[in-house]
Amino acid sequence: MSVYDTLKSLNIELPPVAVPAAAYVPFVQTGNLVFLSGHIAKKDGKVWAGQLGKNISTAEGQQAARAVAIDLMGTLHAAVGDLNKVKRIVKVMSLVNSTGDFTEQHLVTNGCSELLGQVFGPQAGAHARSAFGVAQIPMGACVEIELIAEIG
Repeated sequence: MSVYDTLKSLNIELPPVAVPAAAYVPFVQTGNLVFLSGHIAKKDGKVWAGQLGKNISTAEGQQAARAVAIDLMGTLHAAVGDLNKVKRIVKVMSLVNSTGDFTEQHLVTNGCSELLGQVFGPQAGAHARSAFGVAQIPMGACVEIELIAEIG
């Protein structure tokens, strides 16, 4: 099954690349690696604002991270032209806007990691990962995630 067949079976339509909110580009390719800038969570086209441990639950945070994964795949598609060229999702780095006592950043980030595994398969979708709790994210977003992929 191709990546696009999997996306279709999950009723996922890839969005266009978002316009950067500051002085950066959405992606950079060097050699066979593509680095995607951090993407913030959006809901209904607007920033998904909030703080885990305060006004957003872990389950809702997982949905936000899943939404970010969809946006990341849209940008990755724009970067490489065909998601079937992705040999491996190499690394995911997740920033979770959370209170000082919230400790489930890793579970929030699973929303992204699990979708990438579903779409790219157990080998190409398995990746190294970091998940951090941070005091704030631009525009008050609840989650921001960046990604590195290998293409072939």
